[in-house]
Amino acid sequence: MTGAESLVHTLLANGIDVCFANPGTSEMHFVAALDRFPGIRCVLGLQENVVTGAADGYWRMAEKPAATLLHCGPGLANGLANLHNARRAQSGIVNIVGDQATHHRALDAPLTADTEGWARGVSAWTRTATDATTVGRDAAAAVEVGRKGQIATLIVPADIAWNPEGSVGQPFPLPPVPKPAPHAIENAERALRSRQSTLLLLGGASLRGAALVDAHRIAVATGARIMAQTHNARIERGRGRPRVARVPYRVDQALAELAPFRHLILVGATPPVSFFAYPGKPGRLYPPECELHVLARPEQDAAFALAQLADALQAPRVSPADDGIDRAVPSGAETAALAETITALLPPNAVVVNEAGTCGPAIYAASYCSAPHDWLDLTGGAIGAGLPMAVGAAIAAPGRRVVSLEADGSGMYTVQALWTQARERLAVTTVVFANRTYAILLAELAQVGAQPGPTARNMMTLSNPDIGWVHLATGLGVEAARAESCEQLAGLLRTSFSRSGPFLIEFCL
Repeated sequence: MTGAESLVHTLLANGIDVCFANPGTSEMHFVAALDRFPGIRCVLGLQENVVTGAADGYWRMAEKPAATLLHCGPGLANGLANLHNARRAQSGIVNIVGDQATHHRALDAPLTADTEGWARGVSAWTRTATDATTVGRDAAAAVEVGRKGQIATLIVPADIAWNPEGSVGQPFPLPPVPKPAPHAIENAERALRSRQSTLLLLGGASLRGAALVDAHRIAVATGARIMAQTHNARIERGRGRPRVARVPYRVDQALAELAPFRHLILVGATPPVSFFAYPGKPGRLYPPECELHVLARPEQDAAFALAQLADALQAPRVSPADDGIDRAVPSGAETAALAETITALLPPNAVVVNEAGTCGPAIYAASYCSAPHDWLDLTGGAIGAGLPMAVGAAIAAPGRRVVSLEADGSGMYTVQALWTQARERLAVTTVVFANRTYAILLAELAQVGAQPGPTARNMMTLSNPDIGWVHLATGLGVEAARAESCEQLAGLLRTSFSRSGPFLIEFCL
């Protein structure tokens, strides 16, 4: 058994059955082994940031890691942006990165790079395999890290892959998710019983299932408010589920929303801060007199903590429709009509992948009354995540329609993902909001107090020439059409939901 064969057998033995790949010469023995030993679904991406973004989306819906296959240091580097997003989402991923043969590195061939150095910035665990006999054990250790919701990067030199005497690495036992200390629950209970204005800020697993219901029980019983972080890996949303507003992205709005609170209880969340520094504005979004309490850190069992806290407060169970605290995001008439159109037609059990920076907040605000669905956000701020995440989510959740909300600027970063959607016949509806500008950057110019002139404004426009999304999509194998009104959009949405494969709608703003 070669090192590459032992690697494939180990991944299978450890529950890895999907590999998002963009391989090269140094990975050919691994590719051949994947062919000889079936069981891992191999999904080709035309650029590595598609590969890593798809692995992020896969984890969020499957709740188990996929493998990626990347070509040497530069291939890994191409995928770093979406690995950054995945790290922020606490997505487990097992990166397999090829490398120069150990005896070839000294020759400093063109692809020789500091692969480990590049990997460390986004990985909780990084290792370079040194022997075919132990590469299986290395892979099992990498999967253990991935199963914990972290990124592991295993670098496999070409000769380690082709050398004989490999062995299969058996699964490591996965320790239970750590629970918060009893005093954390007691402190949160005291804050809630104080009857001072209190906010439960939710993140991670607290935005799903029983945890979200328990958070709602606590809010109704105590008069506290519940909100989600601005950007979240996954939120259960829609009719029959508690309504949860998010901390606004814009600093002034966030400061106004959080100003009344004297206690801030973090549940799988981090203290809210502004995305960037702005002249004359605070970086912390909560008031200085607000007292922070950590009920559960992001790596701890938030569901357990909320259940314990709800029981300690003797909070009765209530209907999610009782709260009425979700607040609409101010928007123009066109954006409001757009949001209503999409949310009214959202199919049951859909997965919404949102990378629509300017339209997304209004659609989210309106989606509380949509059919039950999951909502996935860009978590790390590195744009180009939406289309790849839709690939991974669709593979992880077969039978569910993925609705990808995409801005025209960010969509161009990873437009190659449309080809993978077509190749895999994935049930993805992509709506591209074509406003022909980096609209969010125009807003940021005002936020930072810059005084833009013609040169600056020209750098914010995506026209001259206009990007033809219908032509791009059809050229990559995806059925596509253009809408210029909400009525046309509604018709095309219905058409797309009747298809078994992907469909793209270019909505002209």
